[in-house]
Amino acid sequence: MTPWILGLTGGIGSGKSAVAQHFIEQGVHLVDADQAARWVVEPGRPALAQIAEHFGAEVLQADGQLNRAALRSRVFTDAAERRWLEALLHPLIRQEITDYLARAESPYAVLVSPLLIESGQHELTQRILVVDAPEQLRIERTIQRDQTTAEQVQAILKAQASREERLRHADDILVNDRDLDWLRSEVERLHTFYLSLRGGQP
Repeated sequence: MTPWILGLTGGIGSGKSAVAQHFIEQGVHLVDADQAARWVVEPGRPALAQIAEHFGAEVLQADGQLNRAALRSRVFTDAAERRWLEALLHPLIRQEITDYLARAESPYAVLVSPLLIESGQHELTQRILVVDAPEQLRIERTIQRDQTTAEQVQAILKAQASREERLRHADDILVNDRDLDWLRSEVERLHTFYLSLRGGQP
């Protein structure tokens, strides 16, 4: 039977990486959209050559890897360039995710993506789990993790889908405002429930 796909998302600092790790520990096949986004621009992949041709050699590092900071500064200030890049990368990332999910041998597989809703990747899934936490807690966690400032975290929060938008798409919501042991037991509970589903629906 083909595994059904669970979309896992949550705002910055919600703890979706910890939740993802617990699913992996349960033996669930998991693909990370952020990793897929890195794979498609590795040296030797066609996307990297197209990016270098379009933006010029300054978006490459000396070793031929993508210079993310240089590329970011080019597309953040220019909406047309950002759209060009997204039009190139989104279908490739989607293909990478689809290929990887197709290799799943667990009864269901997980697609982790911070931009699951915004990128349209939720269309690849049959069910959506949103990891949520109070905003203040998310800000504190992110500042601790990334050694960043509250202002920078607020800017990222604004760029991501609003919490309401995410929750509106959610089939399941995991409020991560306690400790890791509790979180692990919640993932185990969800995992047991998910194993009982056919095609992601009760």
